Amino acid sequence: MPEPTSTLRPKVQLHAERPVAYSSPDHLTPWGTRRDNSRNWRFNQKLYQLFSHRTKPLRALDLGCSGGGFVKDCLDDGCLAVGLEGSDYSWKHRRAEWATIPDYLFTCDVTGKFDLELVTGENREPLQFDVVTSWELIEHIAEPDLEKVAANVKKHLVSDGIWIMSVSPNKEVINGTVLHQTVQQEPWWVKKFESLGLQNQESLVRYFNTQFIRGPKFQAPGSFHLVLSTKPNPIAAIPAADLKDRLFDFWHGSLIQRVLKLAVVGTK
Repeated sequence: MPEPTSTLRPKVQLHAERPVAYSSPDHLTPWGTRRDNSRNWRFNQKLYQLFSHRTKPLRALDLGCSGGGFVKDCLDDGCLAVGLEGSDYSWKHRRAEWATIPDYLFTCDVTGKFDLELVTGENREPLQFDVVTSWELIEHIAEPDLEKVAANVKKHLVSDGIWIMSVSPNKEVINGTVLHQTVQQEPWWVKKFESLGLQNQESLVRYFNTQFIRGPKFQAPGSFHLVLSTKPNPIAAIPAADLKDRLFDFWHGSLIQRVLKLAVVGTK
């Protein structure tokens, strides 16, 4: 796990074709973007373990970052993390972590071209990431725009990086607005991403063992997970989990654990 740091963080700059997803239903009818601020320390722990062979701090990009909780946790753990959000609701209201880490959260339409740069003095370099995450984002993208999003992700991933996502196969209509633009089951998504040069890594889905930022255990009933990469085996050695780890993953976020937590401390 990276060492927590409070030292000066590097400067990040965004250049976006469209700074806000003005035509997106999620911008026109803010829902998750004004409510969610998801995080799961267990996912972060497993992510750091997966990349423990790297000598440099982990770099993470969260697309559809909402309140920015995951980005904040990564930064606090010593990583370089950036969040992009299509709606400007949280930015305008300085909601959640937009009030604490404004230099690492940006509004951006991810269906348009965008570039992230690392700025050091007078030097600028394209910023690429070890991991890109998308929690309940991809189903909000209309099918014709999926290729554009995938191209943006591949441009910002290192060669052996991974794209982790939760996907809802359910329709979602809020106040008459259809929020989920592409509603499909898991096999369709796997084939779609294969056609875009991204392969699903089932071994990595199993490695996280239900411990994601969003998912059936974490505020996204019925959803499933994909871990995508441009290489067949992006992680040479996946850490093994012993029985204790597997049992803890089963427990953490389970209905029993949530009920007990609610009874003891009064919060989910």
